[in-house]
Amino acid sequence: MTVPPIRLGINIDHVATLRNARGGPHPDPLRAARLAVEAGADNITAHLREDRRHITDEDIARLIAELDCPLNLEMAATPEMLAIALKTAPHAACVVPEKRTERTTEGGLDVVGQFDTLVPVVAKLVDAGIHVSLFIAPERRKIEAASRLRAPAIEIHVGPWCAALAEGRSDDAEAQWRAIKDGARLARGLGLEVHAGHGLNYATAETISALPEIVELNIGHFLVGEAVFVGLDESVRQMRTAMDKGRETLRQRASARAGLA
Repeated sequence: MTVPPIRLGINIDHVATLRNARGGPHPDPLRAARLAVEAGADNITAHLREDRRHITDEDIARLIAELDCPLNLEMAATPEMLAIALKTAPHAACVVPEKRTERTTEGGLDVVGQFDTLVPVVAKLVDAGIHVSLFIAPERRKIEAASRLRAPAIEIHVGPWCAALAEGRSDDAEAQWRAIKDGARLARGLGLEVHAGHGLNYATAETISALPEIVELNIGHFLVGEAVFVGLDESVRQMRTAMDKGRETLRQRASARAGLA
């Protein structure tokens, strides 16, 4: 079995949150993005919210114009955000649910209930050459709906698994982990590229990197928080190391199976 590479996407939203708390230009999300790439990130994620609570339109313009790596635009499926995505043409767009009252994205996209709304959004993004992913829970009906929408990728919402582990709810964590594994396998079997994100830290990133179907992790809040103590470049390097350990575990398992064959 050939072990596929795994990409690391760094979400810089909370660098902008810190900047906006006081106003002015510091800390600069573009500088953070460049540091992350130098430290081992493969792409940068930024969520342009309806209320512009952190990332702004100017941030997106600067990132696209000046960043030497792919930009993944997180966006709601609204006419405003679709128009911005088509105008700015980021490398990728991850369609997420959005509510003004939430602190962060609280759940996966309802691709079943919003199927008809999402059809033209996904189609227009794909036609524009933008690599589309849908942020969803690892549920069969949602994964199958994502496939029918013809999005090339999904991003599995792993927040419930991470929260269960952090809170010591072992039975729930195990159930969530099984759902992630089964969902990733189903999605890959349907021809979807599989990403994962939300709530990951070093330990959970290492664990999930051992799943062969996962080809990209998107991580933000944890790394920006760690940067307060160790610096952003070091937190990204440690995350890259954790992911590489997970991939090495996958290689060892694959080699062991091959030896038994």
